[in-house]
Amino acid sequence: MDRTQLLLVGLPLFLFISDLFSLFTPPPQKPTSDHHHHQPPSVIQQQQPQTLDFPTQKTGGIGAVGIGNTVSIDFCSSCSFRGSAVTMKNMLENQFPGIHVVLANYPPPLPKRLLSKVVPVFQFGVIGLVMGGEQIFPRLGFAVPPPWFYHLRANRFGTMATTWLLGNFFQSMLQSSGAFEVYCNGELIFSKLKENRFPGEIELKDLVGRRIANPRVVDGLGASSWS
Repeated sequence: MDRTQLLLVGLPLFLFISDLFSLFTPPPQKPTSDHHHHQPPSVIQQQQPQTLDFPTQKTGGIGAVGIGNTVSIDFCSSCSFRGSAVTMKNMLENQFPGIHVVLANYPPPLPKRLLSKVVPVFQFGVIGLVMGGEQIFPRLGFAVPPPWFYHLRANRFGTMATTWLLGNFFQSMLQSSGAFEVYCNGELIFSKLKENRFPGEIELKDLVGRRIANPRVVDGLGASSWS
C-alpha cells in the first residue's frame, strides 16, 4: 500500500476518530461572569423602584367625569346621518371620559313604515305584469289585456327601469325620519325634529356637561324644570 492509498484511507479514519472523541468529550464550562457583582449600587437602586412603584401607580379619578352617565343619539340612518352621529360620539367620549354613548336608528312613524313595505310589492307587480301580462290577465278574468298594458309593453325596459328607480326613491323617502335626537340619562336634551337643525359640537358638549353636573336640570329645548 503506497502513501497515496494510506492518505486516502487514513484521513477519513482520522476525521471519524476525532468526531467520536469530540462527541464523548464534555464541553468546557463557560466562565462565570461576575459583572452583576461589579454593577454600581446606584444602577441597582435605579432599577428596583421601577418594578416596585409600577403596581402602586394610581389613575386620577377627576378626569373620569362621565362614568355612570349614558348619552343616546337616535338618528335617521337612511338620511346619511351616521357620520354626524359618530363624530358627536367621539367628541363626547373625549370630553367626558367614561361616558357611555349609544347610537341607534330613529324609525319613521308607523304609517310611513307600512307604506314603505308596499312599495316593493308594487315594483315587482308592475315588472311582473310587463313581463307576463298576456298570461296573467286571462287568469284574472280579462279576455284581452287593457290598452295601457300595450303602452307599457311597447317600452318594457324603460317601464321596468322607471318603476324600479321611482320605487326606490319613494321607499327611501318613506323610511327617512329626519331625526337627530340626543338623550342624556333618558332625558331629551336636543331634538332636530323640533329645532330643524343639527347641534354644534360645542353646544352639545355644554348641554351634556350641564346635565351631568346638575342631573336635576333638564335643559336643551329652551325649558328647564326642577324635579
